[in-house]
Amino acid sequence: MSQFHYQLGIIGGGVMAEAILSRLLTQEVCSPRQVKVSDIANERLDYLVTRYQIEGFTDNIVVASSSQVLLLAIKPQIFANVAKPLASAVPTGCLVISILAGVPLGTLELAFPESPVVRVMPNTPATVGSGISAIAAGAHADQTHLNLAHQLFSAVGQVVTVPESLMDAVTGLSGSGPAYVALVLEALTDGGVSVGLPRPIAAQLALQTLLGTAKLVDETGLHPAQLKDQVTSPGGTTIAGVAALEQAGLRSALINAVQAAYRRSCELGQS
Repeated sequence: MSQFHYQLGIIGGGVMAEAILSRLLTQEVCSPRQVKVSDIANERLDYLVTRYQIEGFTDNIVVASSSQVLLLAIKPQIFANVAKPLASAVPTGCLVISILAGVPLGTLELAFPESPVVRVMPNTPATVGSGISAIAAGAHADQTHLNLAHQLFSAVGQVVTVPESLMDAVTGLSGSGPAYVALVLEALTDGGVSVGLPRPIAAQLALQTLLGTAKLVDETGLHPAQLKDQVTSPGGTTIAGVAALEQAGLRSALINAVQAAYRRSCELGQS
């Protein structure tokens, strides 16, 4: 991965911010001396400074004023209060990257009129370097700015570029998707227990089956339907299980889940 040659400021030191910071440093995309982080919680800030040897501040202005790329990783509910004093502190031309769910580019650009803005929707597997992030460019962001955002978020997984109009759809699928997968994993484990497996073994079997199947699809390029057909023999056990899933409406339930999360994301973005 190529070197990041900018001063990076991070406003907010939560889980996602730490995931990005940790991966950027361990992969040597940037060095600790390039990073400043601000957070209102002294204990959290002390932890980040001690662990990652970066500079930490409780004053957002100090971080913003010295940044060439500024990552906003705060709670969406406090965006307006945090952004107002930052607007005059952010250097002209500083790239502002937001991971705030439900805060549209238009709102971000009003808050930072002198800056190119990129909006990003990461997901929780980013914390172990296996996430996927969708990035959308604001009106003043060019390909160079998109490339910078891509470079930063490639440190925590894969990256796709989408128009902002698809961000709610991204939220419904990959943003909320880890919860759907967790439910499937839990249910498979419980299914194993229900037919006599000890829970630790059932959990291990279920987890590795999910991991292995995802890896198989990823590495072979097989369509999921092809993979399903390969393991579904006439009159066998798998087709019996698949028939039960179809009867229960598994596919429709997952499609409905994505659609429901999408609609809720749209609602939150309008509130």
